[in-house]
Amino acid sequence: MLRITELKLPLNHAEEALPAAIRNRLRITPRDLVRYTVARRAHDARDKMDIQLVYSIDVTVKNEAAVLARFRRDRHVNPTPDTGYRFVARAPADYRGPRPIVVGAGPCGLFAGLILAQMGFRPIIVERGKVVRERTKDTWGLWRRSELNPESNVQFGEGGAGTFSDGKLWSQIKDPRHLGRKVLTEFVKAGAPEEILTEAHPHIGTFRLVTMVESMRATVEALGGEYRFEHRVDDLEIDTAADGTRTLRALVFQTGERLAVEGPVVLALGHSARDTAHMLHDRGVALEAKPFSMGVRIEHPQSWIDEARFGPCAGHPDLGAAAYTLSHHCRNERTVYSFCMCPGGTVVAATSEPGRVATNGMSQYSRNERNANSGIVVGIDPARDYPGGPLAGIALQRHWEEKAFAAGGGGYVAPAQRLGDFLAGRPSTKLGSVIPSYRPGVKMTDLSKCLPDFVIAAMREALVAFGRQIPGYDHPDAVLTGIETRTSSPIRVTRGADFQSINTTGLYPAGEGAGYAGGILSAAVDGIKVAEAVGRALAGIAVPQAEDLAA
Repeated sequence: MLRITELKLPLNHAEEALPAAIRNRLRITPRDLVRYTVARRAHDARDKMDIQLVYSIDVTVKNEAAVLARFRRDRHVNPTPDTGYRFVARAPADYRGPRPIVVGAGPCGLFAGLILAQMGFRPIIVERGKVVRERTKDTWGLWRRSELNPESNVQFGEGGAGTFSDGKLWSQIKDPRHLGRKVLTEFVKAGAPEEILTEAHPHIGTFRLVTMVESMRATVEALGGEYRFEHRVDDLEIDTAADGTRTLRALVFQTGERLAVEGPVVLALGHSARDTAHMLHDRGVALEAKPFSMGVRIEHPQSWIDEARFGPCAGHPDLGAAAYTLSHHCRNERTVYSFCMCPGGTVVAATSEPGRVATNGMSQYSRNERNANSGIVVGIDPARDYPGGPLAGIALQRHWEEKAFAAGGGGYVAPAQRLGDFLAGRPSTKLGSVIPSYRPGVKMTDLSKCLPDFVIAAMREALVAFGRQIPGYDHPDAVLTGIETRTSSPIRVTRGADFQSINTTGLYPAGEGAGYAGGILSAAVDGIKVAEAVGRALAGIAVPQAEDLAA
């Protein structure tokens, strides 16, 4: 089978235009084209008056060798890659050996547990929060009634932070083994629409993610896995040998219950498990500070973004709600960029700690809410901005989240400001034409009180620059809601090439909270990689030297 990439057709092309374009591209007759399937579809909207659909097509032809020879110097015609997943290890059918433990049931822990279960190792998955439907009720309690449950919210519980998001399923990680395809395939099995296998920028949305997470849990349990919800790991028991070698022996939960460690432990923390990070530091587990970003959420009417990006084609069903990606390097040597852009979505309360305000963006599958929103964030560097050790980034996040809580007046109301007032350096007293979507609600104020001066200065410069890239982006009535601090983990739980902690044997840090991913897809892929390392360890198989171990 052959794969053709970068095959472009007009937005409104007829159905028969696609096989005709394939035949023309390969210079073959209708008789020679046996069958074809769409592997990927994107759009090119750089020219709003001539938007193109861009296809990757898998094609079966007669005399494939001759066609390949004819296009041997053409990088857009190649053999179709093998994207099938192959397990690196298998437990015996009657396996009764050590059971691996997975701490955390977000995307990383979910896929680590799933792969270990599919390999036959009967994992135990422990999660500090609740099952996804109970967690959903608690999350709505914050959004509707300003009632925060610190153990069951946007950040903590089955499905992780990605459950209450846009459900974006793309990433810029290197993926030579096509592990991302395994993730998407498992999501489809769990109830996701099949189009996520072909769309260039697939997404699912919160409501579908809830049912999918439940389905995947049922799969893990059917394969011998076990879940223990409302089990927060509050301590580790670590043995230290005479030569200084440290080995994990047990997990201790908030209830005082002790779980002896018989095999490897996958530590799939979310990026907001700050108390766990402090505990790891206290127990001497190797940590290091890593960069993250802070800023605000910006909202525009989705119709403005659609028109700016798609022109007269705005609203076309093959395009959907328009998204954007923006970046600007400022005079103060800071980089400002859009983060987690949610077309047709809402800004949501994403705090997990009392007395602090943090925001995020969320969309449903339909992406048909009134506003588009995105994080507008500024890079924060440990050496430059918080040189106080591995936990200093957490302290910085907390400091500004407390400032935001105070500026909102309490009750998890968020501080907000009209863009025109923000650029002019004056507090906002009323809204304009853009109505913010954040719940429990916003208080119009001055966001310069809620973020470091260098972040405010960089955002003011960048937002004007973004207005030159997307007409109307710097409209004075656009609303900024503060603050966005949970872009990624500010720590990394340092691991080696074997995926184990560099100083604690048996502990396998993984995913976003451990500093090795950013988003649903990359976290799930990291979960697969770490599960494979654990599977090899349990089966006594060495890690191949040539394997891609990039985080």
